[in-house]
Amino acid sequence: MGFGVFIHRSDSIYDDSPAEQYQFPSQYLGRVQACIGDWIIYYEPRKVAETRGYFAIAKVGQVIPDPKAAGMYLALIEPGTYLDFVDPVPFSNAEGVIERGVLNKEGRISGRAQSAVRPISPDDFNRIVALGLDEHEPELPRVDEPGTVVPASGFAEGGQAPFTFEQERDRVAQFTSRIVRNRLFRRLVLQAYGKRCAVTGLKLINGGGRAEVDAAHIRPVEANGPDILTNGIALSGTAHWMFDRGLISLSDDLDIMISRQANDPDSIRGLVNKTGRAIVPSRSFERPHPHFLQWHRENCFKQ
Repeated sequence: MGFGVFIHRSDSIYDDSPAEQYQFPSQYLGRVQACIGDWIIYYEPRKVAETRGYFAIAKVGQVIPDPKAAGMYLALIEPGTYLDFVDPVPFSNAEGVIERGVLNKEGRISGRAQSAVRPISPDDFNRIVALGLDEHEPELPRVDEPGTVVPASGFAEGGQAPFTFEQERDRVAQFTSRIVRNRLFRRLVLQAYGKRCAVTGLKLINGGGRAEVDAAHIRPVEANGPDILTNGIALSGTAHWMFDRGLISLSDDLDIMISRQANDPDSIRGLVNKTGRAIVPSRSFERPHPHFLQWHRENCFKQ
């Protein structure tokens, strides 16, 4: 087992779904197999417009031949392990290249940096993850949010414990902790939506500095919905309640749909923002994915 970096573009020609699978040609088979049972970091190249750099982690569960494409393979991501970084990490910063393993002996960037799949050292892995999941400004939970707890050690407010090699195996176990993932998912979604409800358009901040909006999963965790930004949407408490109970949903074009089974549709329409469409982030890779919206319409929405 070993850590790795998988290059993925938001406009990829490959059959990738980062929270579920990663498609690659046979030339990378050995490198991907070396990551089975361990964590990888997703990276988007610098030449991509609005690149996210290092943007997520996931755990490789198994590797299989692609049944739909000869000579191609699929790295299947272990369910419940994909996690977007709350702060995407650039390839380099004021201190230099973040992933130092791509440098040659002269300190220059080598051809290794172009490899779609490459191993990464524990030190580089720790450095990137510490930057990507830094909670120097944690998003406070709503005062009425169930399950509110003190952040787990290593992700606490007021400073993060050093992400050192000796701690790595204990620390990566926290990536699957529901408490940790819920907190990071909330911050990620509210950050993308500017703390504004996608349905009502309201942005309310209470006296304690808490945003009165929820980070809702479109496909719930209980139904194998991943903690990925495109499976998230910011909703006020009432809108969240209606969304979970199938009284409202979204079309693929983000039109807000109201169930014909709602007993007071006029009042629901009064809550919807005047455009009649969900207010979502401007960047396409942050918006609700049609795959998850379809699931919600077919499994939750009361037609």
